[in-house]
Amino acid sequence: MEIDQMVKVVEERFCMPYTMELRVKKRLLSFSKYHYQVFDATGNLLLQVDGGVWKFQKKRVMRDPAGLPVATLRSKTLSWKHEWVIHQGESSESKHFLCCVRRSNAMMIKNNQDVYLGNGGRDFHLSASLSSLSFKVKRGNTVIAEVRHNFTWESCKGKETFKVKVYPDVDYAFIIALLVIMNENDGP
Repeated sequence: MEIDQMVKVVEERFCMPYTMELRVKKRLLSFSKYHYQVFDATGNLLLQVDGGVWKFQKKRVMRDPAGLPVATLRSKTLSWKHEWVIHQGESSESKHFLCCVRRSNAMMIKNNQDVYLGNGGRDFHLSASLSSLSFKVKRGNTVIAEVRHNFTWESCKGKETFKVKVYPDVDYAFIIALLVIMNENDGP
């Protein structure tokens, strides 16, 4: 899959010149906290995402393997389109705004989402599967990443596994943020 230009949303250091195959594990750590871990094909930890489950406004912090904040994902309260905002680091200031993600149509059964970088129009579209948590990320008509959810018996116990394919020169931290948002919109 050829991308005509680099897709950098979070940081350029997360854009690799080759296709990345990632594995994401989601675990319910306690009754009130989810934890995501992102691994490359060789099992190296690349990113972690933490956040509480039962808060009025959901907040997820993405960290690198050293524990440094990379991005913060916040749901907007009382948003009928399930809107989320992503900022650099742990900031919530407008100067650190990266993008906004919202449901394409509040009345749709499928959880399709649109991503806006703040330049006016829709920049990316997430096309979800009706029967699972799998989806594709598109820029225009070009697929830039694919997420496949693997439903197993462990899923019933609060452990989910995702396989993520990120095409060359696409920010994998951005794709993981979208995975978390899609998954959180289907959760509590």
